[in-house]
Amino acid sequence: METIKVNISWCERNYGAALGDNVPGAVVVSAKTYNELIKEISETLKFHIEGMIADGDDIPQWLRDGDYKFEYHHDDAALLQMCTPYTSIAAISRVSGINQHQLSHYANGIKKPRPEQHRRIIEGIHKIGQELIAVE
Repeated sequence: METIKVNISWCERNYGAALGDNVPGAVVVSAKTYNELIKEISETLKFHIEGMIADGDDIPQWLRDGDYKFEYHHDDAALLQMCTPYTSIAAISRVSGINQHQLSHYANGIKKPRPEQHRRIIEGIHKIGQELIAVE
C-alpha cells in the first residue's frame, strides 16, 4: 500500500490541502470545515484519477487500484483550528503553558511557533485528549 502525504494548511478562514509528489499532476482542495476537507480530499483524488484514465495518462497501478492511504500533515494554524470544535484556545493555553494571545496568533496564521512551542501545543492537545478519554 502506498502512502499519499497530504499537507493541510489554514488560510483566509478555509482549510486547504495539497497532495504529495507521488500523485501525478497537481491536486489541491479547499473547504470551510475540516470534515468537509477530509471528505473532499478523497473525492477529488478519485475524480482526478478518473480524468487521468479518460485522458490516457500514465498512472501508477497502486493509484489506479486505490491501493493507498492518506498521511495528514497539518501546519500549526490548521492544527489549532481543527481542534476548536472539541476544545478552546484558552484550554490549550492552560495545558500547554503558552499565552492565549500567542496561541491565537498561531491559530490565525499571523505567527508561526518555534519548534519548542509546536511541541508544547501538540503535548497540550494530547493531554486534553487523554483527560477526555479517561472520563467514565
